[in-house]
Amino acid sequence: MVFTLTGRIQADQVSSLIGLLKDESSAQGLLLDLDQVKLVDRDAVLFLALSEARGIKPRNCPSFIREWINRERNPHRNGGEDPTGPPG
Repeated sequence: MVFTLTGRIQADQVSSLIGLLKDESSAQGLLLDLDQVKLVDRDAVLFLALSEARGIKPRNCPSFIREWINRERNPHRNGGEDPTGPPG
């Protein structure tokens, strides 16, 4: 089954998306078509990352979203600095 998302995905839509996807019997075989998504916030990126980890596959994911998902998963691996600063 393919869910096509369009426009903006923001925090206030994430709970609705979670509910919609929970109604499906299995995450296996679900696709999120992101071709028409133009804007996301951090909550939406975290939702997409968690969905992908559960087996829901993104399709036509814009590169800026893919890069952000990867950064959220591996903040230190991509040269990001720890925002809390050095220990001590």
